[in-house]
Order: sequence, then C-alpha cells, then structure tokens
Amino acid sequence: MPSVSRRSLLVAAPFVLRAQQQTAVLGQGSHRYRVVPSWGVLDEKTPVKNCHGLVQDREGHIILLTDHTANNVIVYDKRGKLVSKWGTQFPGAHGLSIVRDSLFITDLETHKVVKTTLDGKVLQEWGWPSDTGKYSKEAEYKPSWTLHRSDGGFYVLDGYGRDYIVDYDRDGKFRRIFGGKEGGIVHWGPHGGMMDRKDSLLIAMSDQQYLMRLNAKGEKLQQVDMPGGNPRQIRKFKNRYYVAHLGDNWPKDRNSRGFLSILDDKLHVISNVAGSAPEYEDNGKLRPMRHTEDVFLHPHDLTVDDEGSIYVAQFASGNTYPIKLERV
Repeated sequence: MPSVSRRSLLVAAPFVLRAQQQTAVLGQGSHRYRVVPSWGVLDEKTPVKNCHGLVQDREGHIILLTDHTANNVIVYDKRGKLVSKWGTQFPGAHGLSIVRDSLFITDLETHKVVKTTLDGKVLQEWGWPSDTGKYSKEAEYKPSWTLHRSDGGFYVLDGYGRDYIVDYDRDGKFRRIFGGKEGGIVHWGPHGGMMDRKDSLLIAMSDQQYLMRLNAKGEKLQQVDMPGGNPRQIRKFKNRYYVAHLGDNWPKDRNSRGFLSILDDKLHVISNVAGSAPEYEDNGKLRPMRHTEDVFLHPHDLTVDDEGSIYVAQFASGNTYPIKLERV
C-alpha cells in the first residue's frame, strides 16, 4: 500500500464525513438540512488551517477567512469552486465582517483590525487602543470581531484580551471604550456578534453559554441562555438567527463536536442542526442541548445565502474546508 501523508488524510477527511452524512436529514421542524458532499474542498495549492470567518458578498460569492498565510482569504462561488484568493499578512486571522464592498478582518496575533477591499487592498487599520488606559501593552489586546452600526460606525470586541468593547465612528475615529470586568463583561465571553434591532449589540458569549444584548451605552438588556452550547457567532437571515456552537459544554469537553442553533425572532431555539431537538420547560427555561450527529467539528462561524443554504467554517478541525448544507 503506498504511503499517505498526514496532510492527505486531513484533506480527505471531509469527503469521508460528508459521504456518510449526505442522506441524513439534520435539524427539526421547518428548518432541516442535508450536507452537500465535498462542497468547497480544494487542493494543496489553496490550503486552510483554522477556518474562522464566512460572509457573502453582493455577487453571491462565499468569502472564507483562514489563518493559513498562504491565502488568508478564499473566495468561492455557490458551487464551491474557487473564484480567487489573497492575503498572507494575517497569522492570527479571526473575525470577518462585510460592509457593502469592504471587509473588516480582526487579527489576534498582530492585535489589529484591518479594513480591505474585496480583493485585498488595505484601506485602513486600527491597532490597540493605547490611549484609553485600559491596556499596559499591545499583547493584552486581541480583537475577535467587529459589529457594524447603521450610522457607519462600528464596535470592536476584544474577546481574547480584556473583554472591552471599543467604539469607533463612521470615519474610524475612536469614540469610547466600555465593558471589561468593571462593566460586567465576563472573560472568555464576547467572542462574536451582530448589530440588531434599534442598534443594540447582540453578542455571542461563547464559554459563558449565552447570548447577551446591550444597548448603545453598554447596558445589559437581555440574556438568552444556551445551555450545552458554546455560541461563537450569530448571523441573521430574514427573521431567523443562526448560531454556531463550537462544542457541547466547551471548554469542559474540548473534544465535543458542536452543532448549529436556529432561533426565531424572539430568540427561542426552533431547530438544532446536527443537535438535539430544543426542549423548553414550563417556566421557559431551555434544557441543555448537545450534538447528536457527527457532522461538524468545532463550528466557528456561518453564513446563509439567499436560497437559505448554510455554510459553516470550523476551528481546529484538521484543516477542513467549509461545509455547505442545503435546506430540505
């Protein structure tokens, strides 16, 4: 038998997994899906490491952010075919947001937020907020994601650093900083999120296993418990919220595989994709969730296209490419 490299095995893994799962119907109720076998799998000329972020542009392309510096940004068409790739300067690539025709990338190792064109031209950069008095050195600041307001301004979540939220105006000028320990933000909490109704911040509080809504002043408005999950990012499509859970009860069980939750406009879970059916007690408390199908391995982000298909990027999953799920 000819020798097979570890890299080859890792690249082949998605084929095996998806072949096993292609006939399985995942999720419950009106939100059920099937995996599209081998979608997005490329060759060694376009490698990935950890797949962190996913967005869709106005042309319908699916844009992936990976921390592999051979090609930090990979652009797919909906069939999973390579359109373009670029980027070698983001060793700690983590969060990806799109605002019209610009991308916002957060980097945990360079401690920066970078705004680029869709083809990679750098337009603006923001480093650590050194003048705020909240940080003694650059290494303490590790921005995880950006949240964009309707007025053109945005917030930066320092989800891997000191848990502050940094506010910038539409021109990219610093306005203020809030949150952190003194603001009631728990460490290993504010990982990802989105701007929601009335310009509130809806934040995925990862290891704390809940979603948290803040107003523009940083005051807590709502907490939505997600026991058994580990919400890393929230995306909205029409009147539904889609949440990627890195694992079941992560970090207690770092080998758990993870699943996706779909929530209605009241933030009630209505379907768990590759997970247990959501169950609520009489008092409205959600019972602990768990993965039930070995489809995902550490979902980190997702995006939903105009046909309702879901694309999932995974962290620490053996260098696997994104997974596409078509709605049944």
